[in-house]
Amino acid sequence: VQLRKNAATNPLAWYYQKPITLADHQSSRWIVEPIFRLLDCCQESDGGAAFVMTSVERARDMKQTPAVVRGAAQDINPSGELGLRGRTEIMAERLWQSAGLKPADMSAAMIYDAFTPEVFHQVEALGFCEEGEAKHFFRAGESKIDGRLPINMNGGLQGEAYIHGMNLITEAVRQIRGTAANQVANMEHIVMSSGACAHVLGKL
Repeated sequence: VQLRKNAATNPLAWYYQKPITLADHQSSRWIVEPIFRLLDCCQESDGGAAFVMTSVERARDMKQTPAVVRGAAQDINPSGELGLRGRTEIMAERLWQSAGLKPADMSAAMIYDAFTPEVFHQVEALGFCEEGEAKHFFRAGESKIDGRLPINMNGGLQGEAYIHGMNLITEAVRQIRGTAANQVANMEHIVMSSGACAHVLGKL
């Protein structure tokens, strides 16, 4: 519901001006009972996104305000023995060490949301709340634009478009630049996570 609310005020979103209510969600058909319903799933999208990476030195002279990669990490375990949750927790430890930052330093987050349950486990594994507490985190409004950790301000993969996470990166850059449709106030650092990999962007 929050993602679709964000999308409804983002002119780039597929679901622009099309918010949903909790009742809409609860009445949508089951896809995998009792895990998620139709409105927990992203839509297939035709589209593209791109970004340019260069050195900080060169970025200083560019026309656009740069977003600097402060840290990055991944944990790819081909055996799958740890499961996505375990891999995300290991990746998160590496990420915060790499960035020299902690969850409390993040102004917002872009979380890979192909399916709603993914957002819950990533928010917990990244350290924004304790295990099992994500439901309370969202009920308290912490993920809203003016909340403690705004999430997927563009509407995410479910609300804007499913461009395999690339549009989460471009939104993160817009947030750092201060040019997003749903701009978070006092933006300093933003984390983008897709489960087993993540990065942190900050201002130059």
